[in-house]
Parts: sequence; structure tokens; C-alpha cells
Amino acid sequence: MSTDVEKNKYMFPEDFWWGSASSATQMEGFSGAEGKGKNIWDYWYETEPNRFYQGIGPDNTSLFYTKFMEDIQLMKETGHKSFRFSISWSRMFPMGRGDINQKAIDFYNTVINTLLENEIEPFVNLYHFDMPMAMQDEGGWESRSVVEAYVEYASTCFEHFGDRVMKWFTHNEPIVPVECGYLYGHHYPALCDFEKAVQVGFHSVLASAKAIKAYHEKELGGKIGIILNVTPSYPRSNHPADLDAAEKADLLFNRSFLDPSVKGTFPEGLIDMLRVENFLPKYEAGDLDIIRENTVDLLGINYYQPRRVKAKENMPNLNAPFMPERYFDHYDMPGKKVNPYRGWEIYEKGIYDILKNIQENYGNIECFISENGMGVESEERFMDANGMIQDDYRIIFYEEHLKWVHKALNEGANVKGFHVWTFMDNWSWLNSYKNRYGLISVDLQNDYKRTIKKSGYWFKKIVDNNGF
Repeated sequence: MSTDVEKNKYMFPEDFWWGSASSATQMEGFSGAEGKGKNIWDYWYETEPNRFYQGIGPDNTSLFYTKFMEDIQLMKETGHKSFRFSISWSRMFPMGRGDINQKAIDFYNTVINTLLENEIEPFVNLYHFDMPMAMQDEGGWESRSVVEAYVEYASTCFEHFGDRVMKWFTHNEPIVPVECGYLYGHHYPALCDFEKAVQVGFHSVLASAKAIKAYHEKELGGKIGIILNVTPSYPRSNHPADLDAAEKADLLFNRSFLDPSVKGTFPEGLIDMLRVENFLPKYEAGDLDIIRENTVDLLGINYYQPRRVKAKENMPNLNAPFMPERYFDHYDMPGKKVNPYRGWEIYEKGIYDILKNIQENYGNIECFISENGMGVESEERFMDANGMIQDDYRIIFYEEHLKWVHKALNEGANVKGFHVWTFMDNWSWLNSYKNRYGLISVDLQNDYKRTIKKSGYWFKKIVDNNGF
């Protein structure tokens, strides 16, 4: 008979941050109610509903806005010690700046207080792909005036909630609005313009640094960081051309945000690349000083899948729009493990490689896994007679990733927690509810009824035992 020690082979520190992550647009619902202004998702759904899977838009996303008391009880029931959510900029400031919406302040105050009453620490993110439409009309992150409006919004949040919230984040995955909004057409404004993409990226970094500066000046006693999807770029082979392709992909998609956020400087290789292609961003005197002097206190790391690349097979069309793929081709590795519903590779060791990279090349900054999860279509197939979804595939997915987190931790990586994506099934941008990610199922046909999945009970056990 095995001992308890053998049963819990993968033990984590006593104060490990176990929890989950979410975002305002993906779970709040009531996108036009209680004084909230439109964001880009509300506008895009109004104008092009066909872009959204099954025509489901952001107004009906999980209804956390009215059901949050019940939801926080379910968080407690599933063992949560922390919960990362985002504040909706357009709920706080319907026009992006100026008049503040008191109902938004009341809502977020009640959410924060209820979490704390249930001994769940709030981790608060300020921007998760949800530009207020009034700000997008000014150019979104292309515009310096929007950077200043964002800092005003961030400072307002610090003033109202900073006495209780001790962990803040400026952006979630800021590379995604760059890629999806300005290169590949998955998010509004759905452009294909590398020059604008670079400007959006630079201003996002600048906005983050300015918000960090504003937070530190208030001396509220907490920490502020950023959440990045640090997707490892693996070369097909050790051939110099494949290695070069992987390095360039890494510069564009990872180090473009990781280096300025943690080190305060942009990588030389990236600057050289942009200079050669004539795509350096516009900036003002003092911008680089602000970025250098206001680096993050902690780093959130989102990981779902690796990026595999190879050297270009063919010469690029020099008359076509400039894209990152000018430098590399995507490599479809034979025999890889895949989530068939999402089409994403499952490569658990990637999470370890990220943590070792942060340990060895970024001063071993305090970090945590801020998102990791598996989306599955038609999960009702796995429902038992009691109405519980038997999502063993999700439990296996998490355990296999946690084994690699544990290994990095034992080797000295400064990793403080693990947040799953996500707490309950939520709306997923253009995919709406196609793939489910939650520890808790949401029945859209039955008043959004919540039911804990098998993975939710597994999560509670992991937190109670601080390992598995």
C-alpha cells in the first residue's frame, strides 16, 4: 500500500497561487447595460454578426455580471485561492475617458469584497483585448491620446480598488491585438498593416510602463506586472537557416514584449530587423526612458501550445503586404500530439522551457502560470447520468503540464502559482462557445445553469493536498 507521500509525488509550496483566469468581455455579459459603453467587440458584433460562431455575441457571455455571488461560491467549492479577472475599461469609462460610471465601481467593489470574504485573492488585469469603441475611433493603440486615456483609466482603478487588490496586471497577451487586429484579421479592426502593427505594439509597451509608473507612485503596497503568452519557438532542425527562422519568430512574437517589460529595453535583433525593413515605430523623447525605468514586478505566463518553424521554402512575394512570415514558414511536425477540437499541439514540456528561459535569461523574475487550458467541443457527450461532465482529458492535460512546472520549480525557477483557463465555460471571441474550457459547465439553454465538472472536483483536491 502506498504512503501519502508517494500518493502526492508532485508537491507545491504552501503559499502556491492556485486559481483560474477569465476576462470581462468573455464572462460578464450585459455589454450594453448599467451605463457600460461599447467596446470593439460590441461594435463588431453589431456590424458583422456573421463573423461570430453561431451568431453568439458578447452580450450573453456567461452572465457573471448578475451571477457573480453564485460563481464566487463555486470558486470556493472548487478550491480557488486566487482568481484573475479583468476590469472592463468601457464599463468604467463609457467613452474611454471623462465621465466615470459609478455602477461599474460598485460592481467591481462588490466582486473584490466578495472574493476576499471567501479567502480568494483578486488578481486584477486592466486590459484584455477590449478597446472602448470611442478610443478605437481615435485610433486605438495607434494613438498616443489613447495611451494617455488608458493611464487615466488605470490610475482610477488603482485609486478605487488598490487598497484591497495587491496584484495588478497592465495587459493580457498584448501581442494578440497586434497579431489579430493588425495582421491576421481575427480581431477588430481586422487590418493587414505591419507598420500599424508595430506602432500598436510600441504604444502597448509604453502604456504598460506608464501604468506601472502611476501604480508605484501611489505606494499602495502591492505588485504590478504583465501577462504574456510566451510561446516557445522551436526550429525544425539545428540547421543554421532553421535556427535563424526560430530566432526571428521569437524576437517578433515573444521578446518584443518580454524584453521591454522585464528588462526595460527592446532586443537589438528586433530593432535591427525593423530598421532594415523600414518599420521602426514613431516615438517621443523620453519614451524609452519611461520603458527602461518602469519594468514589471512580476510576470504572468500564458501557455497553450508551442510554435514550430522552419526556414522559408520559397522566396516571399515582395509586392505582397509585409508579414512576420517573410522570415519563416510554420513547421507541421510529424507525429505531434494534438487537441483535435482546437487544432493546437499539446506539448507539455513547453511550459518547462518557458520557465527555464525566464530563470536563466530574465533574472529569474517572480512569475506564475497565468493561463493553461484545453478547449473541447460538444462536451455534453461526456455527461454522466447525474449531469456531471467527465472531463478526464482535461485532468490529464493539467497534470502533465503541472509535472513540468514542478520540475522547473525544483530546479530553482521562481514560479509562484498556476491559474487554469478557465473557471467556467465562457465566450471565446470569434469562437463564442464552440470549445469549452471551464472547470464548471454553463448550460446556455437552461438559464446558464452552472454544474461542476469532474475537473472542478479534481482541482479542489489538488489545492487541498497542494499537489497530486
